Amino acid sequence: MAGQGAFIFGCEGLSLTPAEHAFFARVKPWGFILFGRNIADPAQVTALTGALRDVVGYDAPIFIDQEGGRVARLTAPHWREWLPALDQVHQNKRYAARSMYLRYRIIADELRAIGIDGNCAPLADIATPDTHAILHNRCYGDDVLKVAEIAGSVAQGLIDGGVLPVLKHIPGHGRATADSHLELPRVKTKERELKWSDFMAFEPLSGLPLAMTAHVVFDALDEVHCATVSPTVIDMIRTHIGFGGVLMSDDISMQALDGPLTQRSQAALAAGCDVILHCNGQMAEMKDVAAAAGPLSEIAQSRADAALTWRRDPAPIDIEAATAEFQSLMMGQAGNG
Repeated sequence: MAGQGAFIFGCEGLSLTPAEHAFFARVKPWGFILFGRNIADPAQVTALTGALRDVVGYDAPIFIDQEGGRVARLTAPHWREWLPALDQVHQNKRYAARSMYLRYRIIADELRAIGIDGNCAPLADIATPDTHAILHNRCYGDDVLKVAEIAGSVAQGLIDGGVLPVLKHIPGHGRATADSHLELPRVKTKERELKWSDFMAFEPLSGLPLAMTAHVVFDALDEVHCATVSPTVIDMIRTHIGFGGVLMSDDISMQALDGPLTQRSQAALAAGCDVILHCNGQMAEMKDVAAAAGPLSEIAQSRADAALTWRRDPAPIDIEAATAEFQSLMMGQAGNG
C-alpha cells in the first residue's frame, strides 16, 4: 500500500488516546510495537491490536519482544513464562534446537490469539565471556553453527505459528561490553575474525523477512558510525551476509545514538535501513520521527510487501502435545548434551 510511513511506533497505554488515534490515522505507520505498559490481559490486548489496525485502515504488522526469560512483555498469570534462552539451551544441549522450536511455536500461538503477528526474535548474537549482562543469557550459545541452527529453529517455530520473526541484532551484538540502551558499545575485533564468527551466524538466516540492526560500532568496518547509521556496515549486511529483507533500526531513541531524533532517523535511512523503530510511545518524539522518515522508499515498500507474504495462517498444532514434548525434553532428557 502506497503512503505507509517508514516507521514502527509504540503507543502510550492500554488503549489509544484521541491524540494517538488522530496521529496514527494521519501518518500511517508501517507497523506497531507493544510493550509491558500496553499489556493487561488477553481481552484488552486483543482490543488494542484491533484498534491499531482499524485506525490505519490496513492489516499492519504488530510486533512485540517476547523472547521469554528476562525479555518478556507477556507474563503470568495470563501467559506462559520461560527460562532465559541460554539457560534452556544449557539444560538440554542435545535437543536445544527442537526445544527452542517448541518454545517459540507455543509463544506464536499465544501471540496470534491476541492479534500480535511479529516477534523480535530470534537472536543470532554470539555469547562471549565478556558479553554484557543485558544480552548474555538471551543468547543461544557461543558456537556459531549451533547458534545459527537454534536461531533457525526459533524462526521456524514463529513462522509455523503465523508470526513474523525479526532477526537480531544484525550483524552481531555479542561482543558488546556496554548496554546500548545507555551508551554506545565499541567492538575492536579484527574484520576477519568478525566474519568467521559473529557475522557468519547470520548468513544461514539471511533469507528471513525482517532483521533489526545493532547499535554497535565495529572499528574494523567503520570507526565513526554504529551499524544502524553506517552505510559501510549495512552494505556488508546486504552483500557479505546476504540479508535481503526489511532492515529495521533498533530503537532509535536508545542512548547509544546521539543527536536529535530527526537526525538519527535520517541517518539510519540514508545508511540503508528500511524502517525506523521507535518504542517509547512519546508523541512529541513520534512526530519528529514521522516527519524525518516520511513514507517508505520504493525499495523498502517492496521489501515490506515481500515480508508480509511470510505472514500466514498457523499450521495446525496440538498445543497440549507440544507442551508435553517440551517438558519431556527439559526434564527427561536433561544433561544429554
